[in-house]
Amino acid sequence: MPRVRAGMGRAELGRRLGYSPSTVASFEQGRRIPSPKTIYKAQFPVFFQGIAQLEKTAIELLMYDTFLVNGLVQTEEYMRAVQAMRRPAPEPEVIEQRVTARLVRQDIFNRLPAPLLSFILCESVLLRRLGGVEVLRGQLEHLLLVGQMRDVELQVLPLKCHEHAGVDGLFMVITWEDGKKLEYVEAQGISTGPHAARVHGVAMNNAESSTVTSSLAWFKSSYSGAEGGQCVEVAAGAAAVHVRDSKAVAGPVLTVSRAAWAGLVGLASSERGV
Repeated sequence: MPRVRAGMGRAELGRRLGYSPSTVASFEQGRRIPSPKTIYKAQFPVFFQGIAQLEKTAIELLMYDTFLVNGLVQTEEYMRAVQAMRRPAPEPEVIEQRVTARLVRQDIFNRLPAPLLSFILCESVLLRRLGGVEVLRGQLEHLLLVGQMRDVELQVLPLKCHEHAGVDGLFMVITWEDGKKLEYVEAQGISTGPHAARVHGVAMNNAESSTVTSSLAWFKSSYSGAEGGQCVEVAAGAAAVHVRDSKAVAGPVLTVSRAAWAGLVGLASSERGV
């Protein structure tokens, strides 16, 4: 039995899943059948179980990863390579369990309506040959395909950049339909919560502006002043809209949420009587 081999008592397993030891015993002895939700939770490490549930109802996920490719865009081969490198080494059945759980999480790409998914990867992640050259090649090809999806924004933070919004480690900002946000952080000494989510959300937008906007498709506006000059350029990403001066393309970039941009466009249109 996996629980026994892991040296875990029924009380400890029950605490992790939110059940009493007697309920765990009923599951193990076949007297009760665990719900799909319970089975889903059990596939994840305890520290991630809550986040795995919350991201299923999110309308927007903003993620920064510094060591590994984000789990939502990992290939199965890459998953297995990463899990096999854990220390102490997990049992083969634990590896299979975690790979299955991660593949289930990737169903988020099939959700309707689709959430906005924005990934920022440190360049070092793409250079690290975890699992060997073939595994990395397959992973990079998968990233190219994912990056072409309509509601996905995939960006790379260059090693040579002078500013780094993710020096504290990887993080995820989750947004729900009511506008509430939650941040998940894997780093020491970092607080989480609404304030931290706002701070990292702003930092992430700054990272987008300073590192990858040159790869976006920019469009000039013909409504940029009384003389009709084309002074402003706009580029729309999956999670944000970027604005810059067309005469200083290497200069600062203003980054706003898509909702804020839609509000601004609506206001401008109403004032012009469009």
